[in-house]
Amino acid sequence: MSTEETRVTEEAARFVEGLTFTALPPEAVRIGKRCVLDGLGLILAGSFEKCTRILMQFSESTSLPGKSSLLGANPMKLTAPFAALINGIAGHAMDWDDSQLSIAPERIYGLLTHPTIPPLTASLAIAEEIGAVSGKTFLTAFLAGFEVECKIAEAINPDHYKKGFHTSGTVGSFGAAMAAAKLLGLTEAQIRHAIGITASMASGIRTNFGTMTKPLHVGRAAGNGVTAAMLAKNGFEADMEALDGPWGFFSVFGRGFDLEKIAGCIGKPHTIVDPGVSIKPYPCGILTHPSMDVMLSIVTENDIQPDNIKEVVLYAGSNILNPIRYKIARNELEGKFCMPFLLAAIAISRKAGVHEFTDEFVNAPRTQELMQRIRTAFDPEIEAKGWDKIRSRVEVVLEGGRKIVKEADERYRGGPENPLSDEELQGKFTDCTERLLDKDAREKIFRMISRLENLDDIAELIQATRPGT
Repeated sequence: MSTEETRVTEEAARFVEGLTFTALPPEAVRIGKRCVLDGLGLILAGSFEKCTRILMQFSESTSLPGKSSLLGANPMKLTAPFAALINGIAGHAMDWDDSQLSIAPERIYGLLTHPTIPPLTASLAIAEEIGAVSGKTFLTAFLAGFEVECKIAEAINPDHYKKGFHTSGTVGSFGAAMAAAKLLGLTEAQIRHAIGITASMASGIRTNFGTMTKPLHVGRAAGNGVTAAMLAKNGFEADMEALDGPWGFFSVFGRGFDLEKIAGCIGKPHTIVDPGVSIKPYPCGILTHPSMDVMLSIVTENDIQPDNIKEVVLYAGSNILNPIRYKIARNELEGKFCMPFLLAAIAISRKAGVHEFTDEFVNAPRTQELMQRIRTAFDPEIEAKGWDKIRSRVEVVLEGGRKIVKEADERYRGGPENPLSDEELQGKFTDCTERLLDKDAREKIFRMISRLENLDDIAELIQATRPGT
């Protein structure tokens, strides 16, 4: 649709400036706290990843000391933009962060944005920059950024993603900017300037999926959003209609957008509630999860050992087979986009978490050998059903000829229709943080986040994530 006479930039800014904690739906607050717990765990786990460590080393020679904390393996204090950048890359380094959903038939289910990490890392960085930020204020800012990010991702022409942009890097920048703008107390006009600055900084292309640069997209989104908000706070100006118009973000990055998905819709309802968000059970693309759960059920229910598997065939449509593109994985980054690896990991370990997503596990002879017996196949009947759900079928042929066939459950684990339980979410946090935190420290964090709206200063939570505290 034409963007020449729309006022989406103004609407987004007005929403962010005016949002109060009391106006937030209780369900948005409840799910938001789950996303905060999930995101913190992922930042801590991702601090060990090579891409994060390289960026940390880079920051030591290029960034001044500051007030904002790097979380995880090498805690230090940097300026807010750099802290958001590095925590952001850590949060997406394992590709385990949550996914925004879209159920519209013209969309590719699940492929909108990873909404939590950009506004979360921006909020953490700015909270320490300004000091004395309460839990209510923090949650309000986080959910403001989360909502604007999701509505932009929902509205932009699907070609934005299909043609190669990585929405978590491009649109995620606005989530970070709006969360930072809320905490910094920007006026509506300043927020519009921040949106304009962000629109010229947003970046990320899908060719880098399966490399260190994919998580860099999310780190840059967080750092750029913080930078944009801080510049706007200091009087830096940009076009005040930067989402709209023939040269605005929607037109340039997406060749248009669906006005009905954003105009008058920001916060009505909050996307985190409806259609919801998926908190991932596995550290890889959401499109793979139903197939992995099917494989898990097949091997556990039939007590199948890897050596007994003659062949595995995954049947799916192009929505899965195109982005999950590696036939054989040679490192853990490729493994996240390699169905033979993902199914092999499940068959070998009967799980797929921190231990399995390492270069060592991917390249172990047993893993490499089993991948050779697993392949994918395009299924035109599955394709014809559309992309509004994640559909696939797994066929396992055993030595001796027995064949086991099972279709993926469209109500996949982790999605809004079948969410992770609190115990499963805490188990995921434990898997992420065992190298850093003991049981007592984790239990303290669980309690703090469960009552996050009652916390006097978010710095208490940040302090609780530090090893040995």
